[in-house]
Amino acid sequence: MKIKFLLVAVILFTNALSAQKLNNLKEAEKIHQNSTKQELANNINQIDSLMATCYERGLFNGNVLIAKNDKIIYQKSFGFTDETKQTALSNNSIFNIGSIAKEFNAVSIMILAERGLLNLDDKISKFNLGLPKWSEKITIRHLINYASGIPRIDPLVPKNDEEAWKILKNGDSLLFEPGTAYRYDNSNVFLQRRIIEKVSGMPYEEFVTKNIIKPLEMTNSVFEPKFGYKNRTSCYDFDNLKCPELEFISGWLWVDINDLYKWIKAMNNNRLISKESFYTLLQNPYAIDEGGSLGRYFEKDELQRHNGVSYKFESIFLNDFKNKITIILLSNNLNRVWDLGHIIHNLMLGKEYEIPKKSIYRAIRKEALNDVNKGIETYYLLKKSSEKEYSFENPSELNTLGYELLRAGKNIESIEIFKLAAKEFSTNANLFDSLGEAYYTNKQYDLALNSYEKAIQFGGTNGNAEKMIDKIKKIKDNN
Repeated sequence: MKIKFLLVAVILFTNALSAQKLNNLKEAEKIHQNSTKQELANNINQIDSLMATCYERGLFNGNVLIAKNDKIIYQKSFGFTDETKQTALSNNSIFNIGSIAKEFNAVSIMILAERGLLNLDDKISKFNLGLPKWSEKITIRHLINYASGIPRIDPLVPKNDEEAWKILKNGDSLLFEPGTAYRYDNSNVFLQRRIIEKVSGMPYEEFVTKNIIKPLEMTNSVFEPKFGYKNRTSCYDFDNLKCPELEFISGWLWVDINDLYKWIKAMNNNRLISKESFYTLLQNPYAIDEGGSLGRYFEKDELQRHNGVSYKFESIFLNDFKNKITIILLSNNLNRVWDLGHIIHNLMLGKEYEIPKKSIYRAIRKEALNDVNKGIETYYLLKKSSEKEYSFENPSELNTLGYELLRAGKNIESIEIFKLAAKEFSTNANLFDSLGEAYYTNKQYDLALNSYEKAIQFGGTNGNAEKMIDKIKKIKDNN
């Protein structure tokens, strides 16, 4: 009887301990969940403050969406659909996403490959496109990784597909042997889309609509909408003037931010193509440190980043597989989208970040375009009175202004801005390279040589300074 009593007591004691342990675990889990919720709430508040500040400072006009664990945690619109500033942006606003739209042809290629209708190692000559002899050397795999070496199609030259065909069919030589180098160029994209048409037997837009847009219910996506199309945005510049838009090869899909998120989720969850096919597109075997069809993949961080620019349209998304974070920014007023994507990512990971300052480039731009000396004078006045408010520590601000002047044919004025930049950042190789280019454009060859030599002294510019020095010396020798 005593033994039975002891056994019951042990069982009761054990059950009590188990119950207490379970309660402790539940309490710990509850504390963890509350802590996670609080951390997420703090992140959302910080993101909202960051975006509002950037909008107020003129650093962002567009839409933003952030998701964590496949749930949207933050979504907001800042600014207007076009230069008139009459219509506010909304979640339904559709944007030109530039190079991100190239993902749709790459995935279409993989859909056809998975159906056994083509092979990535097929030579493009197999498809009888009427291309020169070089088509016998190039595979589809080369095309999707920008390693084909085919002649370049300048975005500003062809107005349509017919003109693009002429450029390719008249190009009798390759830029390099396929698979031996990398060149990011739309000629590869153009041929991908034409091969999709040849294999599928339908126009590229129809194939994408049938196999991507409809299955994913991307209900607000449209190919190349005309001005006046419902929810269409227009890009505009710092002076609130509508910017020109490319007349170019066909097949550019415009999307709203929700449809782009549907696309990214579909890729992550292998809804259209297998995981193996997805990673085939993510990783570029010919140029590990360059982007492929789906942007740049950082294997160590398990991070996909893709951005697109078309005139003043700019977009970016960061797809963090490890932390299950997706960040999307779409803008129709080219500015700080790239920086903001990375800043938000750092914020989400609990890393240090800084809210971008006002652009000193934008602050002095108008004056510098009218009178470069007044622009420089304003630069120094603002540096004295508002140094913490403006981005004086960013060399690209003055570099951008210098190139705007140079492109406008204001050579002397651009030299003055580049001289200011080189003075402010006295060991920056890139700025001395820029100054050298301005001197060269103005045919001040001795000063150009001196600037390029300094660029090399301060670390070089990936061989550009050396090439320009050789070029200038040949000009001087011939004179």
